[in-house]
Amino acid sequence: MPKAQETILEIDLSALKHNFDYLKSKLQPNSTKFLAVVKAFAYGNDANEIALYLQNLRVDYFAVAYTNEGVALRKAGITKPILVLHPLETCLTTLIDYQLEPSIYSAKILDEFLQVAADRDQKNYPIHLKFNTGLNRLGFAENAIENLHSKLHKIKTVKIKSLFSHLAASEDLNEKVFTQQQIASFKQIAKKFNATFGFMPMLHLCNTSGILNYPDAHFDMVRSGIGLYGFGNSEEENRNFRPIASLKSVISQIHHIEAGETVGYNRGYKSTSAIKSATIPIGHADGIGRQYGHGKGCLIINGKKAPIIGNVCMDMVMVNITDIDCQEGDEVIVFDASHTAEDLASSVDTISYELITAISQRVRRVVKK
Repeated sequence: MPKAQETILEIDLSALKHNFDYLKSKLQPNSTKFLAVVKAFAYGNDANEIALYLQNLRVDYFAVAYTNEGVALRKAGITKPILVLHPLETCLTTLIDYQLEPSIYSAKILDEFLQVAADRDQKNYPIHLKFNTGLNRLGFAENAIENLHSKLHKIKTVKIKSLFSHLAASEDLNEKVFTQQQIASFKQIAKKFNATFGFMPMLHLCNTSGILNYPDAHFDMVRSGIGLYGFGNSEEENRNFRPIASLKSVISQIHHIEAGETVGYNRGYKSTSAIKSATIPIGHADGIGRQYGHGKGCLIINGKKAPIIGNVCMDMVMVNITDIDCQEGDEVIVFDASHTAEDLASSVDTISYELITAISQRVRRVVKK
């Protein structure tokens, strides 16, 4: 593609297919379903484009965090089942309108959904029961199964399509004992559910790191988010993935800064010698937070690192280009497959998830098909 002349997020669908195929290769063919997590604009990318592409690759399921994300996918043409991981009471009618499938994680949300489903005269509407096995974020405890049975065993408005839980530290092999305890707890929940209800719904537990590190816990379906977008949660596994997104910008202006002069708001950078700086049209309103700057974080210009100097502005950053042969109009790489979002995020002690999901929707998306 031509070099960037503005700030763009370039999305490579061939890299997405590579990641999907790699993750699928870890599963039992024809028996383990694949759920693609496309919440938060597909981790800061383009949820509609990515979901449509994965639907054509025959992904089995999608998941989003909130109902409005699922509605957007339906309007874009997604026909596959969509699991809403964190439905809220005010959106349950809309959820049914768009045939989205709720995660039921508490007695309160169950009661609310049963009432809405009855009011809408639903029959066998699919729901997914979430159990807490140690993440302590959302989900029923194992001892809730009998109460769930008393509420649901005669109900015709809904049907239980799956049981699921979420691993807390599947990427950290130092926490292997804890993860195995979670797996054992989930198996016990499934066993008790089967004994109480007399049937076994679909089971799913593994996230991306679970897929890679715990093949014995794949059950009937796995869920992948970050792996699809090119990150494997370990240096070794990262070599098997291809980041799908490249964030690019351009040099707007070059300044010659004399010794003793300052750059940016609050005179955040004070030069001790003559330098050259470049101004780049990307800032904290675009997802490059104020934790970058003051030498933390580098952009790439003509193959060389340009440290961010001073304070990140809302719409711009300034970088030190003293030792870089460049001119106004040259392309700037914020992150790509070679200089990854994980590399940039680590410079301020955060993770790739935070950086990529923060990329503002005002940044134009360009899809490579």
